Parts: sequence; structure tokens; C-alpha cells
Amino acid sequence: MDRLQRIYKLHRIIASRRHPVSRATLEQELECSRATVNRIIQEMRLYFNAPLEYDRDHSGYFYDTKGGKTFELPGVWFNAAELHALLTTQQLLEQVQPGLLDSHLRPLRERVEKLLAAGQHDSGEIARRVRILRMAGRNTSSEHFQTVAGALLQRKRLAIRYHSRSDDAETQREISPQRLTHYRDNWYLDAWCHQRNALRSFAVDRLRDVKTLAKRAKDIAEKRLDTHFASSYGIFAGRPKHTARLIFTPLRSRWVAEEQWHPQQQGRMLEDGSYELRIPYSDPRELVMDILKHGAEVEVISPEHLREEMLRILQTTLARYR
Repeated sequence: MDRLQRIYKLHRIIASRRHPVSRATLEQELECSRATVNRIIQEMRLYFNAPLEYDRDHSGYFYDTKGGKTFELPGVWFNAAELHALLTTQQLLEQVQPGLLDSHLRPLRERVEKLLAAGQHDSGEIARRVRILRMAGRNTSSEHFQTVAGALLQRKRLAIRYHSRSDDAETQREISPQRLTHYRDNWYLDAWCHQRNALRSFAVDRLRDVKTLAKRAKDIAEKRLDTHFASSYGIFAGRPKHTARLIFTPLRSRWVAEEQWHPQQQGRMLEDGSYELRIPYSDPRELVMDILKHGAEVEVISPEHLREEMLRILQTTLARYR
């Protein structure tokens, strides 16, 4: 952590606490010595006119902001994760269509704008210079989304008419919403389906009709939801039934070795520079799509049925081009 990073981190620590912060706490949080903490405090007072005071009764430092004034460092610094979070929030709020939530979201939009401006960052300039690109996002009805979100938080059941892309069929369902998930720029509703008597995931953009029912929603334990929806690969739920073993070429391994495809993945570099990746999955469809992105730079080693499926797809693709 360099000097500038420590200055801004000390500022965040002091500004976020209601009570004076001890020097020992600052040393631990900043990962530095007592002398370094003293030097940073002196530099903040000298160069930034920070109203840093020491409270002897509580043996700690605080900002003396009498009269309701606040102190901010000029040019507030954001790291990559913070900047991405702020801009994503800003863009998501800008994309919300006018409706029932507009009056509630406007103050939040304004606060994000002020937070960006607090660091002498013009939000319009940031939007021009930093891009967050959506990929394959689908349009979702704001009316349906609001109904789903309302029932989810109020713990009410929903009656839905759902169109499935896989078989191009519509079904009527009564469901108990459990979670909304934003995945790869699209919204999904994890729910208990009372017709199937099982957990199911529904793409919100495929809802054709949604109605809130007076019935209380069935609650499913968090651990059970995590086991069902988060243990296998991608958006397809269920306990993992197989483990895919993939070998990436030395060229592609430079990228893949630093990627996380799944929380329980296992990877290792091989002697020739290639990279072996093992991934648990239940439904192969999304995994196959992600493997195909790497073309000839990856080979499926096992299981055999996944290797055969990849071979079938590649042969069909080649036949189209011929």
C-alpha cells in the first residue's frame, strides 16, 4: 500500500467512525508502523487542511467538524471495484423506466451523482471515458419486474404464465418467490413451484402474465437455496452430477488460469504450459457455450458424454460451413 492509498484509507476510517479511532487501530488497518501513522496525520493536516484532532479522554483521532460541516479530501480516489460499482449503479438507475419507483430512486440517483462529484469527478465525463458494456441483455417488462419484486419482499405467492424458450411452450404456475438474481445482464427469479413441488428458476423476461396472490409464500431455507442454485455451473440449478475436465493450450492458459468459472473449480498448470481446469456441473448447456468460445484452444478430456457432445456440435458446425 503506497502513501497516497494510506492517506485515503485513513480518511475513510476516521470519517466512517462515530467515535475517535486509536493509533493502534490505525496502525493495524493501514498495515504500517506508529511513525508512518504520525507522518500521514501530519501530511493530512499540512497539505489537505484536515481538521484531525486527538481526543485524550478517548485516546483516539477524530475530525473536528463543528457547526455541522463535513470534511472531504480533494480528488477522492476510487479503486477499480469501487468505480465499477458506482458506474454500474448509476447506469442501472438511468435505465429504470419512469414508473412507481421513480420518486424513490431519484434521491438515490442524486446521491450517486454527488458521490462521484465529491471526488471532483464529473459524472458526464466519467461516462464518456469509462464504459461498462452490457452483453446479450434482454428487455424486461418494468411492470412485471415491479410485481415480482413486490411479491418477493412482501412474501406473497405469484400466479404466472411463463413462456419457455427451450420447448416454445407456455405454462401456468403458482410459485413462491425466493430470490431475484442478476446474472450475465439478465434477471432470473428463483422460486418454489407448487405445481412441480420443487425449486425452479424463471427468466423474468419470459413472464407473460404475473399476478400477486393473497397467499403467504412458502419459505425455503437459505442453505437449501444455495445448495440447489449455486453449487452447479452457471444459471442451471441442481446438485453437480459430473465434473468436466478441460485442457487449455499454453496460449489460452495465460487468461483462463486467472479466471473463475465456478467457486468450486480446481485448476493447475501442466509441465508443457497448458492449463487443466475441473468444473462441477449438472446441466451441460451453458458450460458447452462457454467452452465453444475458446475454439481450438481447449479440449474436453472428460466425461466422455460431454466430449461426445462437443464433437457432435463441432461436426455439425463444420458441415454448415462446407
